[in-house]
Amino acid sequence: MRAKWIFALLVVWVVLIALTVVLAPQIISSCTPKQLRIYAAIGGIGALVLLRLLYLNLLRPINAVTAGMELVRAQDFGSRLVKVGQIDADKLVGMFNKMIETLKGERLKNIEQNNFLQLLIKASPTGIAILDFDEKITMANPTMLSMLGTDEATALGKKPEELDGELAEAIGAIEQGQVGTVRLSDTNIVRISRLSFMEMGFTRPFVIVEVLTDDLRKAEKNAYGKVIRLIAHEVNNTIAGVNSMLETTAMIMEQERDIADAIDSCRERCKSMSEFITSYADVVRIPTARLSSLGLRKRIERMMPFLEGLAGETADIKMHFPDNEVYADADAVLLEQVMVNIVKNSVESIADRGGKGTIDISVGANPPRIEVVDNGAGITPEASKSLFSPFFSTKRDGQGLGLMMVGEILRQHGCRFSLRTDPSDGLTRFKIEFPE
Repeated sequence: MRAKWIFALLVVWVVLIALTVVLAPQIISSCTPKQLRIYAAIGGIGALVLLRLLYLNLLRPINAVTAGMELVRAQDFGSRLVKVGQIDADKLVGMFNKMIETLKGERLKNIEQNNFLQLLIKASPTGIAILDFDEKITMANPTMLSMLGTDEATALGKKPEELDGELAEAIGAIEQGQVGTVRLSDTNIVRISRLSFMEMGFTRPFVIVEVLTDDLRKAEKNAYGKVIRLIAHEVNNTIAGVNSMLETTAMIMEQERDIADAIDSCRERCKSMSEFITSYADVVRIPTARLSSLGLRKRIERMMPFLEGLAGETADIKMHFPDNEVYADADAVLLEQVMVNIVKNSVESIADRGGKGTIDISVGANPPRIEVVDNGAGITPEASKSLFSPFFSTKRDGQGLGLMMVGEILRQHGCRFSLRTDPSDGLTRFKIEFPE
């Protein structure tokens, strides 16, 4: 029965009650006790029927709606309302149950998508950090923590720039909504994006760090390798022809001493030019590292006389080795070449500063590592961003080959390495960490 008919019956019943009250004296005086009892019974039965109808058609639907509201408030999307037998109320119950079913589906879909997104972020090779509205880290995936060189407990609740490390400084230098590419002093090239997404009507910032090192390095090496090989080929062909002509001329003019000396000078210059261009060509022909278990302490100790001779009167070399041997997978010949270049750069840096300096060489374990520290002129922050780049040099007559070759060799070993001057003490440190 529809609610409007129940309401109409209620109005009629109230009118009848009012008339009964008004006409009660006349009715009582004109009716026998038996008739009064019949009228009272009829009135009671009518009242019970009306109350029953009120419960079934009004109160019970209201209770169902109230129960539905409690389910929504408790976010219980698994329960459903039962039809009450009233047309309008049953329509409302059906609509409510359909709404709950839709909400359950959407909620389940969001949970599954969020779980997938969390797994995707954690497994991503790209560093991702989500920030709060104060730009403090609330979540960082393992890749980002590894890039920052920290753990989750240390990173959470801090702004990226408040953490230690060059990458943290680089992230802090990028403005919100901007994307920048930065070359770090450990030769890594990263693209940093500080973007935002919408959450509850507000913009929430996040940071993405992508490592571009391998792709860019391959592209750079392919580019300069082709150029070097082309130049070396053309120059060596030209020099070979010039040398042949000079030798012929020298034989003809051997009686002319002044001319012979000039020819010898030209031949020496051609030889120097050939050696110069060959050294460039050798950069792209670095042999593949043949790794084997190598005692770092023993190998460096064997090199010390040569390294001390390289330092000469410019610097004193001090060794700091552990009592036990430290082993790492390395190529002995290439590692010696690396050490020679590092010490040579340290000696030249001390010479630029003036006076006698010191070079400390230390070996450590867990992980296997080598560190070379000097008190030379140091490296400026601007120059540190271009270290290990092809043909970059801070020296006036430098060719930019030494560090370029060192970086290539260490990358073949799978090493982590960095070259920086610490502003706190002014010392320059070349750190090499071998895989454990």
